[in-house]
Amino acid sequence: MRLDKFLKVSRLIKRRTVANEACDAGRVLINERPAKASAAVKAGDVIEIQFGTKSVKVEVLDVQETVRKEAAQELYRYL
Repeated sequence: MRLDKFLKVSRLIKRRTVANEACDAGRVLINERPAKASAAVKAGDVIEIQFGTKSVKVEVLDVQETVRKEAAQELYRYL
């Protein structure tokens, strides 16, 4: 699955266009490497998103095309 879509489906970032912009700005890392929005995400990857001075680091547990709002947090875990 594409990185920008995963960020939206998992609700780490609210909109896919915002996820695209964050990737283009170099604020999203997959396994400590800057990632484009089209990068493939798979279970076991570590995603780090930088929001200004804050940083969120999560491990991908599962990849699904669609998921209910209540189950979105089951796709990742915080590190």
